[in-house]
Amino acid sequence: MSEQAPDEELRPAAANRFAKPLFVVAPPSSGSRVLAEGLAGSPSAWTAEGPEGGAVFDAMPALSPAGRGWDSNRLNATDTLGPEPGGRLRSLISAGLRNAAGEHPADEATDLRLLDATPANALRIPFLLGVFPQAMFVYVYRDPRESLAGMLEGWQSGRHVSYPELPGWDGPPWSYPLTPEWRALSGKSLPEICVSQWTMTMRILLGDLEKIPADRWCVVDFAALRADPKTELRRLCDFTRLEWSETMGATIGRGAPETWRRREAEVEQVIAETSELATRARELVAEPAAAKPKAKGPIDPNSPTESPLRSVNSANLVDILDQLQSSLLVSTYQTGKLVAIRKDGAGVNTHFRQFESPMGIDVRGGRMAVGTRSQVWEYHNVPSLLDKLQPPGKHDACFVPRRTHYTGDIRIHEIAYAADDLWIVNTRFSCLCTLDADHSFVPRWRPPFITKYAAEDRCHLNGLAVVDDQVKYVSMLGTSDEAGGWRENKARGGQIMDVPSSEPVITGLSMPHSPRWYRDKLWVLESGEGSIGVCDLDTGKVETVAQLPGFTRGLSFLGPLAFIGLSEVRESSTFGGLPLTGRLEERQCGVWVVNIETGQTIAFLRFEDLVQEIFAVHALPGVRFPEIAEHGSDAINLTFVLPDEALAESA
Repeated sequence: MSEQAPDEELRPAAANRFAKPLFVVAPPSSGSRVLAEGLAGSPSAWTAEGPEGGAVFDAMPALSPAGRGWDSNRLNATDTLGPEPGGRLRSLISAGLRNAAGEHPADEATDLRLLDATPANALRIPFLLGVFPQAMFVYVYRDPRESLAGMLEGWQSGRHVSYPELPGWDGPPWSYPLTPEWRALSGKSLPEICVSQWTMTMRILLGDLEKIPADRWCVVDFAALRADPKTELRRLCDFTRLEWSETMGATIGRGAPETWRRREAEVEQVIAETSELATRARELVAEPAAAKPKAKGPIDPNSPTESPLRSVNSANLVDILDQLQSSLLVSTYQTGKLVAIRKDGAGVNTHFRQFESPMGIDVRGGRMAVGTRSQVWEYHNVPSLLDKLQPPGKHDACFVPRRTHYTGDIRIHEIAYAADDLWIVNTRFSCLCTLDADHSFVPRWRPPFITKYAAEDRCHLNGLAVVDDQVKYVSMLGTSDEAGGWRENKARGGQIMDVPSSEPVITGLSMPHSPRWYRDKLWVLESGEGSIGVCDLDTGKVETVAQLPGFTRGLSFLGPLAFIGLSEVRESSTFGGLPLTGRLEERQCGVWVVNIETGQTIAFLRFEDLVQEIFAVHALPGVRFPEIAEHGSDAINLTFVLPDEALAESA
């Protein structure tokens, strides 16, 4: 991350002062604090001051549950985008560093080894890697019986309360990290709450760790740590390159299992639910080298087999693009890329351009619009540039930026040209809007149940369909008039609404996205089902045409083919508890091609590493090999388009 927030003026070295930060991660009551206290005795370890629970995160609205609709403590790589999360977090942590002697580092000190065991970090590994690209992790395994027993004691004692006044929670004060899908635990017994909290944390934690190369993380068995602290701590110091001290581990005792014995009957009620994840975890302890991904050497980003942006595709995709004489544009806000998928000789080429959290895309005539985190970019196709591109004669379109409009972070989702305007789904303000020269945006329509324009994402308005050059339909995930209220019933609370009448036409949908009018029918992706369907406007029902192996979002048509974006979606408060996550344990990310006349999947392009979420898919009929001019390139800096009359005068 290269961005710096204003807070960093207090600590100029904050962005670069950490070398290989070390994060201790584990489910609640699994020994992460004990291990961290042992490692903190290293002369090279620096810890951040602050109470247990991650006060630094909760102090930042962009990262705290309170500022995110009380989602959870889960943070993904997407949450690192923009200057505040990365820059300010580094600055706040930097301001509170101390070593085992209680000393603070000099302001100009760099290459410090940060050691952090904030409990909620078990839910934040992709985010931490985004903020600290050199981060390392130590996972603490503890027998689930002991962890659950400790969790029960912690909840009942009130010593680990993290959110004492959690909105919408009618149970005891919430303790330990706020896990995704916590609302579904309302009314459950305390053992049920604890096992759900443990299993959700473990599922996320193991899934995230297993994506990291083996040289970036290791496992410690809490029982082994307790039995022989010095041996385990020395092993961890060797792995993490922390400096060893003979005084380390002196405070770690053997402990006793009385807590487990006191809670044996209560834990036995729910322990069976932990068996699958506990087995995965034990395998990591028993054979860590075999269970973990193999470490890789330096990645060559230009190698198609090593690039983190690599993809694979069905052999027939190149023929499909060739026969249609078309290409595709795909946005992935998660990695900050706009991707052109193009036929290139006998293969398929994925061509990436960097944007800040790109989402909506639309192309009309020679204009292309791209909605990003806080801007709308408009590009124009400049055919006169084609002869200057390399290799000569290969490209048939070159899109060059002509203007950008700053909207602020309104959570732009889909965008579409209609009549003489570019219409924007303004998700944060729950409305449709357009742009003018004097304002961030101009509200044009909102659902009738939304009582005011407020930056609260009340219903998660996300998609729009244009019919006869007019905005006709929108999709939304709920009908709440409260901040983030759509999350309460996301599994079945979605609907499609007719814009002119403000009347719902389809209800009871599972996270609908990408409504499209095609061949005189209304199509929709029911993302929570992982499906594409056609709407019967007379009955208000959706007929499923195909189910796909991922979270469906992003839709475009060419002939009888639908090009559909798929996202992996890991467990989180946003994506958990959906029919799709129950149907498929592993989801795919890429573009799938479905014949809408037969419902059969006929081709695909699948991303294999860094790209895990897709938002928009837009087909470019008749454009086979487009170029998107890179910011700072000669195509932008040395190309000038003048009116015809000016050119005539210069001739």
